[in-house]
Amino acid sequence: MLITDDFLPVPVPESLSATYLVPMTGLPKVSAKTAVQRLSGRLAEPVHGLARQMLDSPLMSVDTRSIDEFPALPPDLLTAFGATEAQLARLAAASHLVVVQAEYRPGWPPAHEWAARAVAAAVAESVDGDVVDVFGLQFLDPASALRSLPDAQGRIRLVDWVLVPYSSDAEGLWFTTKGLRRFGLLELQTQGVPDHLTRAWGAVMTGAARRLLRDWTDGLAGEEVPAFVQLPVLATVTGHDIAVAYGNPEQHGATAPVLLRLELDPATDPDADSFLSLRPPAGHPGPDGRYYAAACATLFAGIQPDVRYARPGDAMSKAIATARAGLGDIRARFLAGQLPPETQLVVKYGLPGDDGPEFVWAGVTSWDAPERIEAASASDADSDPTVRIGSPVVVEAADVVDWAVLDGTGVIEGGWTQAVLDAGERPGPPV
Repeated sequence: MLITDDFLPVPVPESLSATYLVPMTGLPKVSAKTAVQRLSGRLAEPVHGLARQMLDSPLMSVDTRSIDEFPALPPDLLTAFGATEAQLARLAAASHLVVVQAEYRPGWPPAHEWAARAVAAAVAESVDGDVVDVFGLQFLDPASALRSLPDAQGRIRLVDWVLVPYSSDAEGLWFTTKGLRRFGLLELQTQGVPDHLTRAWGAVMTGAARRLLRDWTDGLAGEEVPAFVQLPVLATVTGHDIAVAYGNPEQHGATAPVLLRLELDPATDPDADSFLSLRPPAGHPGPDGRYYAAACATLFAGIQPDVRYARPGDAMSKAIATARAGLGDIRARFLAGQLPPETQLVVKYGLPGDDGPEFVWAGVTSWDAPERIEAASASDADSDPTVRIGSPVVVEAADVVDWAVLDGTGVIEGGWTQAVLDAGERPGPPV
């Protein structure tokens, strides 16, 4: 193995395993094979066939056990990862667990995860129950579990498989990933992230996970599983990585790449996890938090999310009027494909909130009807928990207060309200 300053050797486990549970009262109504057969036509064939094959192989086991035979699942952690009271109540009332376990070699596809989740979802659907992902300590309803599986082209949303929890300490926020070990890769962490970057850095971590997972699986593509995969010490993350990880590959995220240095942080406790730490490149002046803020500004192209204003002044009113006056023209150019190459059209619109409207940005994906815009959110919203980075949104044109055309350097056209907020400048005439 060649060791250089440009690559970091990361150990590869010999095998990987997945465990899913289906809590139920009484015994299963149908067999796992029958439940999986009922998914025919509803599940992409590569995964449907994979689940059937693994059910017939020693690589997968499906057992029904009394719930008392299985270690109790911690309700506090399940709640922290999104469990509802109804799901916890069904778990408490369950008499049995169907335990689906699968093993496979590291590499792509992660057959153990895809097949085990598909089988568990099929069994849960047959009893109108829940799936518990033991690795992620998450409840999944059967429909969500099935939607998370690959489509006919083998594509997934990484956010359905990798979580990004965080906690606070004296140095700032500590972010980790929870899910990369499904694929054999060490989890990522970043420490000392400024508090105001909570949402943005979570998206950056997800994009970094996507990029490194691709490098990881490329290193496992051979017939033999290597002992180590060499990952680049300087990892690049782009807006496109973030968009793909959130399931919006059409949002190319035309941003300059951000460099993050990869460091191996081995655990000193044999029962604890080792991490791959994301740090600023060597030689970066100033505190790490300053670099993280600059990285977010680059990846989100200078468009600041969650901007609020309750009483727009004269300059802001003129900015909004200027933007709205240009909506018809920018829509026509968007539909005609006349925007500059490698650019993205974004719109800013208002969401109702307790403290006044919350204004967020979204990348336009289609604009067939003049009054309705289909887009992907560019940020998480405080006032609406369904609006998350990368999530599809429908924007009424009447609610649009600004628009902008972005390239790799930021705003090249539009963005009049942002100019007022950022610099206190009065907007000029449309370009």
